[in-house]
Amino acid sequence: MNLNFHISYQTTFGEEVVLNVVCNKGAAHESIVKYPMTTLDGMHWTCSLGALPKSSASTVHYFYSIERAGSTIHAEWQLQLHRLEWSDEKSYSYTTYDQWHAVPEDAYQYSSAFTDCMKRRSLARFVAGGAKKSLRLVVFAPQLREGQYLYLVGSHVLLGAWNTDKALAMTEQSYNEWIIELDLEQLVCTHIEFKFVAKTPSNEVIWETGYNRHVELPVIKDAGVVTYELSQAFFPLNNERVAGTLIPVFSLRSKGSFGVGDFGDLKQMIDFVAATRQRVLQVLPINDTTTTHTWTDSYPYSCISIFAIHPQYVDFRQLPALNDAAEKKQFEQLRAELNALPQIDYERVNDAKIAYLKALYAQEGSQVLKSDAFKVFFEEEGKWLVPYAQYCYLRDLYGTADFNSWKSHKVWNENDRKSLSSPTAKAYKDVAFYYYVQFVLSVQMQSAHEYAKAQGVILKGDIPIGVSRYGCDVWMEPHYFNMNGQAGAPPDDFSVNGQNWGFPTYNWDEMLKDGCAWWVRRFQNMSKFFDAYRIDHVLGFFRIWEIPIDSVHGLLGQFSPSLGMTREEIEAYGLHFQEKQFTRPFIADWLLERVFREHTGLVKEKYLVHEHDDIYRMHPDYDTQRKVEAAFEGKTSEVDVWIRDGLYSLISDVLFVRDRKEPHKFHPRISVQHDFVYEALYDCDKEAFNRLYNDYYYRRNNQYWYYEAMKKLPKLVEATRMLVCAEDLGMVPDCVDWVMKQLRILSLEVQSMPKDPSVKFGQPSGYPYRSVNTLSSHDMPTLRQWWDEDIDRSQEYYNSMLYRGGAAPHPMPGWLAEDIIMRQLESPSMLCVLSLQDWFAIDENLRLQDQNAERINIPANPKHYWRYRMHVNIDDLLVDNPFADKLRNMIQQSGRN
Repeated sequence: MNLNFHISYQTTFGEEVVLNVVCNKGAAHESIVKYPMTTLDGMHWTCSLGALPKSSASTVHYFYSIERAGSTIHAEWQLQLHRLEWSDEKSYSYTTYDQWHAVPEDAYQYSSAFTDCMKRRSLARFVAGGAKKSLRLVVFAPQLREGQYLYLVGSHVLLGAWNTDKALAMTEQSYNEWIIELDLEQLVCTHIEFKFVAKTPSNEVIWETGYNRHVELPVIKDAGVVTYELSQAFFPLNNERVAGTLIPVFSLRSKGSFGVGDFGDLKQMIDFVAATRQRVLQVLPINDTTTTHTWTDSYPYSCISIFAIHPQYVDFRQLPALNDAAEKKQFEQLRAELNALPQIDYERVNDAKIAYLKALYAQEGSQVLKSDAFKVFFEEEGKWLVPYAQYCYLRDLYGTADFNSWKSHKVWNENDRKSLSSPTAKAYKDVAFYYYVQFVLSVQMQSAHEYAKAQGVILKGDIPIGVSRYGCDVWMEPHYFNMNGQAGAPPDDFSVNGQNWGFPTYNWDEMLKDGCAWWVRRFQNMSKFFDAYRIDHVLGFFRIWEIPIDSVHGLLGQFSPSLGMTREEIEAYGLHFQEKQFTRPFIADWLLERVFREHTGLVKEKYLVHEHDDIYRMHPDYDTQRKVEAAFEGKTSEVDVWIRDGLYSLISDVLFVRDRKEPHKFHPRISVQHDFVYEALYDCDKEAFNRLYNDYYYRRNNQYWYYEAMKKLPKLVEATRMLVCAEDLGMVPDCVDWVMKQLRILSLEVQSMPKDPSVKFGQPSGYPYRSVNTLSSHDMPTLRQWWDEDIDRSQEYYNSMLYRGGAAPHPMPGWLAEDIIMRQLESPSMLCVLSLQDWFAIDENLRLQDQNAERINIPANPKHYWRYRMHVNIDDLLVDNPFADKLRNMIQQSGRN
């Protein structure tokens, strides 16, 4: 048997093309065998093999890569591997002529969101025809939609003689990849002329665009197969645009839920989305966040495990009933009480659901843990499940998630795994309840996922950029995290002091050593539950805003990694660098009077130390924001808050912050132009500083951050077939757009936060196709709130964006919300996903009267209570014909059907 591989790729001196055969694809022991190729001209590369590796199956997957000096510098797109169907018949030869698979512009068509949820065509195994001499034609046709199949028709009588009724059916052997085998001995010609057509079961025919295709037929001496991979087939089909809804799972409400949204409610919401001709249901993170068992755990972006699901989402309706009649009645009364509340009572709900789960575990647990389904689950998920269960047990045993204060097990010990995995061991029995809970949750969420796919609905999840400082992930693999810093975000329209999330930052040097395996596992786990995802704060993969551990606000942060500035570089801008004056808080009499007024004397006496003239420094007992925070803990009077916040502002009143890793380098402090130290500069120094500041934040690091992101994101994007979307708002450097376009990641477009700094409002008609368009997110005011926040801004929007004259009405009437939403739906964006609250805005009879009760989160408040819950039962929405009809009509009119 001979196998001959051919590909055309223009290389440069020192580069070579390598054939990579994937053995045992999809198995735990998947491996790659490399075969160098040869060339005579640097363009046409070949490789001949007498056999394939013994572990190769009858379907061989392979890809090409470019190497230099033994290192891979570029490889084909890993989500579109080549494949060859072969047999071990010794007399056969196989010859392939392949095309290089770069990341296609329409890479989204290969995502599970499109293939599994929207197109829903079943793949078929290609079966060779058995001809002695055959030609296989392979072509990609990603535009085909649900119910459309690819056919070949041509001039030859065996190809239908251009009669589409006699066209030859092709086989979709992989997503969007179609193949057909022709018997060369029957064709009896030297070349064929043909085209591809798309057909439906009702015989509707769509011809591919462009000229007829011509293929010279190969000459095969004995017996063999020649495969030609052809250029993509294009059809006159418009880009698919769909609509969707954003709602956290915890915010869902049905008549049967238990005071918080659950996975049963999620299925009902999928029904509503499908009934209104929407195709996307986006949720917030569903990970477990339990550290204190109090309402502060309601923050869904502070997960303790990137794998574990929050127990509050369990749907008891899908589980056996409690056998104890009295206990069952008591829980039902409590369920009805909690479900009637307008908002979530996080502590009561979670206490009740955990108690119910423990009662159910005592009743059913032993049988469940003996089931085959659980054993499969444990085998697949044990790597993270076992440490997570022990973490939860120890957290509750010691009454704190701060593992540094535990009497023992301050870090995960892999040696414990054996006893924790043995059903007869005491350690196993201590933690088995947590195994049971995660098994139940996984089964229910996967069921909801399968239900969504069957309904043609894309479930879109959310990947938080950070993890809890005292979570299981940090406890289990501390080498992946930097504990001496805090992740956050620089100041923006939502928070003038920046955001301090409190998460540890990532040790990317360690993560890159194993190819970002932690992140790959995270994404692959998520693909079990979702077909699309949003990368929260994608800027964190370029650089994260790292805040000192002793800071409360985010103003003293710096981008990490980033290129700090030396004294010489700073002075090259014309600014004389005074290290002591510029890196320590600037505190003078005149600014103290402006900040503290009548309390200035108290502040000087207790919190400051006089240095010279009218200059002061912070007292050592209060020289960090954390020290000030501790001193004012529990003090809530207006004067105390005034003084505390004033001291915070003094501590952050510096012109430069010192680099964390290289103390001789510095970073201009973010937003310092609004502070006193900047105000005190001479005008010429302000001008020099502003030039330095703009260069540093918008130009200096662009190439550096581009390469940082390209070390990480390609591995993660190719880890699954989920549709990749990113939240790219805020202080966005130019390199973010470069990377997102290169990796075909969908951007986020919000009209009130335009990407173009020269305009006040974004223009929906100008949004790119590869984007998600929305009016508000969970971190923003709803449409109705935004409308009433700033009357002048609303008036300008009313006149300039809606082209309406006169005074803008307040509060927002339903007809106006409908007009604004229609303009979003009509945008070119692939996805238009609106919050449920904004959908409700169009119906004055349905929406809440108090628009402020619809807000999910206030980013400026790091201790916000996440408790919003929709005020209408989904059961009633499904029968509320006027509202559902209006949504269906709007979506149909906008072409998002």
